[in-house]
Amino acid sequence: MNPAETAIIELLSQRGAGKTICPSEAARQLAGPHGEWRAQMDAVHGAVDSMLEAGTIVLTWKGEPKRERCGPYRIARGPQM
Repeated sequence: MNPAETAIIELLSQRGAGKTICPSEAARQLAGPHGEWRAQMDAVHGAVDSMLEAGTIVLTWKGEPKRERCGPYRIARGPQM
């Protein structure tokens, strides 16, 4: 598991069932308090793609499921998590 995947799992574990996170939250966690979180977004997007394919996470936007990462999205626990 890479650091971006770990960040996503940790953040989702801190939220209640059915709750989501923003991908930027994972990037901010990776960057640390004084880091440039935007520089971490490619790593987060890559982790999201892998985790989505594995069924670890699902993506939504405004409560509607998304099949793939495109445009704005939120991350939720998947059936395999």
